[in-house]
Amino acid sequence: MILAEKIMEERKKNGWSQEELAEKLSVSRQAVSKWESAQSIPDLQRVIQLSEIFGVSTDYLLKDECETPQPIEGVEPSDKDFPLKKVSVEDANDFMEVRKKNAPKIAAAVAACIVSPSVLIFLAGLSEAQIGNISEGVAASVGLVCLLGFVAAAVFTFIFCGMQTKRFEFLENECFETAYGVEGLAKEKLKNYEGTFTRGIAVGVVLCIVAAIPLLVAACMDAPDAVCTSFVSLLLILVACGVYMIIRVGMIKGSYDILLQEGDYTISEKKLKKKSDAFSGAYWCIATAIYLGWSFWTMRWDFTWIIWPVAGVLFAAVSGIFRAVMQNEKKKIE
Repeated sequence: MILAEKIMEERKKNGWSQEELAEKLSVSRQAVSKWESAQSIPDLQRVIQLSEIFGVSTDYLLKDECETPQPIEGVEPSDKDFPLKKVSVEDANDFMEVRKKNAPKIAAAVAACIVSPSVLIFLAGLSEAQIGNISEGVAASVGLVCLLGFVAAAVFTFIFCGMQTKRFEFLENECFETAYGVEGLAKEKLKNYEGTFTRGIAVGVVLCIVAAIPLLVAACMDAPDAVCTSFVSLLLILVACGVYMIIRVGMIKGSYDILLQEGDYTISEKKLKKKSDAFSGAYWCIATAIYLGWSFWTMRWDFTWIIWPVAGVLFAAVSGIFRAVMQNEKKKIE
C-alpha cells in the first residue's frame, strides 16, 4: 500500500473523520483529503506526527512494501487493529444503485402514510355538512378502506425495499474499509448531486410550510366546517408531497455519506448510535408499559393517549441529553 492508502486506513481504524485528524495535526481538512487521494505528500514532521497519532512506525507509513502495521514501542495494540469489512467498487455501485431505485419508493410509502387519513377526513366533512347525500356510515367505511389500503401498500413497500437492502445494512451500522477508487467515486457523485439535493430539500420544506396557509385563511374567514375539513385534507396532501421530496433526495445523498462515512455515518457516530439505539428501545418499552398500566388501571382510554405526544416530545430532549453525555464521556477518555 502507498502512504495515501495507509493514512486513510489508519484514520478509519481509529474512527476519525478527516476533520478530526486535521485538528490533531493542526492542518486543514483539505490537506488531509489531498494526502489520502495522493494529490500531495505530508512533510517529514507530519509523517512523524501521523506515526505517533496512529501508534505505528514511520517505516510502515513510508515503505510501500510494509503491508502490516508496525506498532511503536510502548504503544499497546487495541481492538481497533482487527480487520474490517472491505467494500469494493462493485459493491459500492450496487449499493448506490439500489438506494437510488428505492428512494422514490420509500418516499412514496411515507407520503402514503401521511395522506392516508385525508379521504376519511374529507368524506366525514361532507357527511357532516350534508353535501352529496353521503351518510356517516358510508363516509367512515370508504374512508377507513382508503386509509388501510394506503397503509398496507406502504408497509409492503417498506418490507420489499428492506429485503433488497438487507445485505448492505452493515454499511450503516458497522465500521468498514473501502477499496481503492470507492471514495473518489462517492465524492464525485456527491459533488454532482449537491445541487439537486439542495433544491429538493428547499422545495420540500417550503411545501410543508405553505401547507397550513389555506387552512389558516379559512379559519380566519370563518369558513364553513366543510371547507375547513377539506383544507385539512389538502394540508396532508401538501405535507406528503414535501416529505416525499425531502426523503427522496435525502436517501440518495445519504448513500454517498454512508460510503464516505461522513455526516451522520462517521465511525464515531455509528458507535454512539449503537448505544443510543439500546436506550431508545428501553425508553419506548417503558412508555408503552406506562400507557397500558395507566389505561387498564383507570379504563380512561379516551384520555390516556396523551402519553404518546408527551413521550415523543420528551424523547427528543432525553435523547439529546443522552448523546451529549456520551460524547462528553468519550472526550474524557480521549
